Amino acid sequence: MTVGSPMNAADRAGSSDTLENLARVGLISYGVVHLLIAWLALQLAWGGGGGSADQSGAMATVADSPVGKPLLWLIAVGMIALAVWQLAEVLRWRQGLSASGDQRKKAVQKTAKSIGKAVVYIALAVLAIRFATGSGSSSSQQQQQTTAGVFGWPGGRWWVALAGLALVGSGVYHVYKGVSKKFLKQIDLGSASPGTRRLVERVGLVGFPGKGVALALVGGLLVYAAVTFDPEKASGLDGAMHTLLDAPFGRFLLTLVALGIAAFGVFCLIRARYPERT
Repeated sequence: MTVGSPMNAADRAGSSDTLENLARVGLISYGVVHLLIAWLALQLAWGGGGGSADQSGAMATVADSPVGKPLLWLIAVGMIALAVWQLAEVLRWRQGLSASGDQRKKAVQKTAKSIGKAVVYIALAVLAIRFATGSGSSSSQQQQQTTAGVFGWPGGRWWVALAGLALVGSGVYHVYKGVSKKFLKQIDLGSASPGTRRLVERVGLVGFPGKGVALALVGGLLVYAAVTFDPEKASGLDGAMHTLLDAPFGRFLLTLVALGIAAFGVFCLIRARYPERT
C-alpha cells in the first residue's frame, strides 16, 4: 500500500456523490434543528415556552410530530454523513501534519476543526437516535451528569474549566467569523443569483454572531461550574437561555440571540444547496 493510499481514499470518500447527498440531508437537518431551537427560545422569551430551548427540546419537538420517528432517523443518518465528511477532511490533511511552517499550522487547524465538528455531529446523531427509540432525555441533565462524572477524574475540575474556555473561544470565533464574513468560505456561491448571495451574507452576519453568543454562554456556565465545583451550574444551552432571560432586558437579548440562531439555521439550509468544504 502506498503512502498516498489513505489520502486518495479520503479524497474519494469526500467527493462521493452518495456521501455528498447524505451530507446535504445532514446540513438541512442541522439547519432545521437550529430553527427549532430558535423557536423554542422565542417561546421562552415571550412566555409561551414549555420545552427545553436546546438540542433535546428540538428533537422532542420533532418526535411529537406525526412523522417524528422517520424524521429523527433521517436526521441521525444526515448527522453521521456530516461526521464522516469531516473525518474525510482529517485524512485529507494528514500529510500536512508532517510538514513544516505554515503548511503544518494550517493542517493542524483544519484537523482540529474537522474533529470538533465531527464530535458535534455524532453527538446530535446519538441524540436523534435516542429520541427515535423513545429513550431521549434533557441535554441539560446529560451535561450535568457528564460534568459531575468529570469532576471525579484527577484534575477533573480543570478539564471542565478548559472545556468551558474552549466553548467560549469557539463562541468568540463564531462572532469574528460573522463580522469578518469568513463564513463565505464555507459555501460555493459561484452559480448562485445576486439575490441569494445577498441573503447568504445577511444571514451569516446575523447568524454566526448569534450562535457565537450562545456558545460563549454555555462555555461560561461550564467555567462557573468548575469554579464553584457545582455540576448543576453546567446546564447547557437551555440553562444559557434562561441565564440570558434573567439578565436586564433579558427578554429582548434572548430574542436577538434566537433570531441569530434562526439565521444560522437558514445559512445551513442554503449551504445544503451550495456546499463547499474549506
